[in-house]
Amino acid sequence: MNATLIEVIGYIGSGLVILSLLQKSILRLRTIGLVASLTFLVYSISIEAYPIAVVNVVAAAIHLYYLRKLVRRKHEIFTILRLRPDGRYLRYFLDFYKDDIAGRYQPNFTYEPTPNTIAVFMLRDMVPAGLVVARLHGDSSFEILLDYVIPQYRDFKLANWLYSEDSGIADETNSRLAWTRITTPDQEQYFTRIGFKPDRTPQVPERYSIKL
Repeated sequence: MNATLIEVIGYIGSGLVILSLLQKSILRLRTIGLVASLTFLVYSISIEAYPIAVVNVVAAAIHLYYLRKLVRRKHEIFTILRLRPDGRYLRYFLDFYKDDIAGRYQPNFTYEPTPNTIAVFMLRDMVPAGLVVARLHGDSSFEILLDYVIPQYRDFKLANWLYSEDSGIADETNSRLAWTRITTPDQEQYFTRIGFKPDRTPQVPERYSIKL
């Protein structure tokens, strides 16, 4: 193999390692780490550095093992936990992630609980991976005020699970229709991707909904 090409492969592998360390998402970290290990495997064999090749074979196997676990179990290990709307931990959670929430997801969101407010954590291995804050309505529907997933779990498609029969959110809220107000392009892209459709009314022209 050409010496220049070998050197380029080495630089690419180094760049991928650095990129993997910058990932907040566990799935992306493992995926990029796997590609980096395979790249370094090619590089080490090319320069006949066999001890380095062995290390990267082991590293690639480890990344692949955990990737398979993440992909296979991503819908099986989630559960929902309803919270007290005035709970202190809920307040701490919202305060900790307030900049991320305001920056992209729901910039107009402010938490002002009322008697018909419901807050639900999405848990993974008993860790809060996401939060939904909603307002219950008398027509057996609930309005989503906040749908937020923390950076580490954004590749697990929590929303697809949440708004399905498997999550139990319909029974928890005693509702068969979830709807939200779309106010930003990011929100429209997110909610339409998981199945919400325009359901505009004169009172709420920006309304999108999904049947549970």
